Amino acid sequence: MRYQLFIFDFDGTLADSGPWMFEAMNKVAARFGLRQLSRERIEELRGKDNRTIMREVGVSLWRLPQIATYVRRLADEAPPPPLFDGVPEMLRTLHDAGAKLAIVSSNSEITIRRALGAENAALISRFACNASMFGKASKFREALKRTGVSAAHAITIGDETRDIEASRKAKIACGAVAWGYATPALLRAHAPDHLFDTPAEIAALV
Repeated sequence: MRYQLFIFDFDGTLADSGPWMFEAMNKVAARFGLRQLSRERIEELRGKDNRTIMREVGVSLWRLPQIATYVRRLADEAPPPPLFDGVPEMLRTLHDAGAKLAIVSSNSEITIRRALGAENAALISRFACNASMFGKASKFREALKRTGVSAAHAITIGDETRDIEASRKAKIACGAVAWGYATPALLRAHAPDHLFDTPAEIAALV
């Protein structure tokens, strides 16, 4: 088996957080004095990388920790987002084939476990949560160390360009999903090692 460890992002990759995120973004805008975004504008921003989105929305790097803390609190108080169709089956297939599974996310472990449910959460070997916007690379390395899998036998899977960038920084193969936040065209332009159209395609790697 080429990949012995699958490191997943959560929001937009395993769980359909999009509708909730739209509401959260405008709550963030109201609280921190940022630009309010229409659904049409958010759809346009899906085709841009994370740093460009931050500039256009008016978010500075120094405010990211405050915003992230606020968004995590909103997520902890909200109903958990639903998993995408096919995700539970995909996780089970990977696990039963002998692969280790990890989740690296900006979200909290509490929210992620609620969304997964006990049965799916039990399949995950490592949770590395509360990652900063551009701090996933260190969490990826931590997941490698904790699971005992080398970078050569691991793959990260996410839905944004920052996931691809962090994976390359950690020298791990990267996969991107076509059903998350960033558009497939944007992800393709960043040349991930794999671009998945369905969760079943991820499962097929084993």
